[in-house]
Amino acid sequence: MIPLYKLEKLPRTQKLRKIAKVFSMAENRLCAAKPQAASSEKSVKIFSIEEIIFFNDAVKLLAGDPLFSHNAQNVFNEASQLFAKDDFISLRRALNIIKHILLSETGKSQADWDFTNNEGKLDPKKRQVIEGMQVYLEDIRSPFNIGAMFRTAESFGVEKIILSPFCADPRHTRAERTAMGCIDIVPWERCELRSLELEGLSANSVLIFALETGGTPLGEFKFPRRGILIAGSEELGVSPQALAAADASLGRVSIPCYGTKASLNVSVAFGIALQAWHSKIAHES
Repeated sequence: MIPLYKLEKLPRTQKLRKIAKVFSMAENRLCAAKPQAASSEKSVKIFSIEEIIFFNDAVKLLAGDPLFSHNAQNVFNEASQLFAKDDFISLRRALNIIKHILLSETGKSQADWDFTNNEGKLDPKKRQVIEGMQVYLEDIRSPFNIGAMFRTAESFGVEKIILSPFCADPRHTRAERTAMGCIDIVPWERCELRSLELEGLSANSVLIFALETGGTPLGEFKFPRRGILIAGSEELGVSPQALAAADASLGRVSIPCYGTKASLNVSVAFGIALQAWHSKIAHES
């Protein structure tokens, strides 16, 4: 840990980055030793007295910086009270908030995967799967959207994700970071729409529907107990071929929008549709 007197002599940006790094490492240690009990107020004796003193002195140093906003100054002034406690929530909140203030001040934008996550590898046995609830992602080009859609699908119990040949690779670094482990536990495969229709839909009379504009409003749509939801390209939407297949089955579901733009990011729309579908199934169970 860098001595405080050395920190004081560093240029402002370098000083803030150094403190942010120290607080980030401390938060990682804290999360790795997170209490297993349900109560997050459980005492955690992770940091030495010297470390707590350093945290407080570093915060005092930051509080003396007139370039920080009024809100940041208030956080710094409250942090010492949090460091005086030894419960998980207080310590992590102090370390986390100050870390992000410093990173923001130095111009570093934060992404979802930058957040501290010490859950370890996800256990597929703990998934609550809705049997027969599947999705077909057609030509989703962005790895970020693929990752987000895997994460959303996992959250709402999707049994399997089917990807068209031109979807971004789920193993792309950006997709895996955004999915935060969900690509490893949600079953998925690649399949052309034609093959899907011939091998799955026609043979097994599987109901399908498309998430697309011009369809039945979300609140009125008759979601199936078992079926496949098709979500299409960010730029082009669901293809004519997929729409034809959906129209021959359950049709299209649309999310009413009221703004000037009147459209949603595909991963956001996907999440709204899955929540509505899951809620319908859960209500009928």
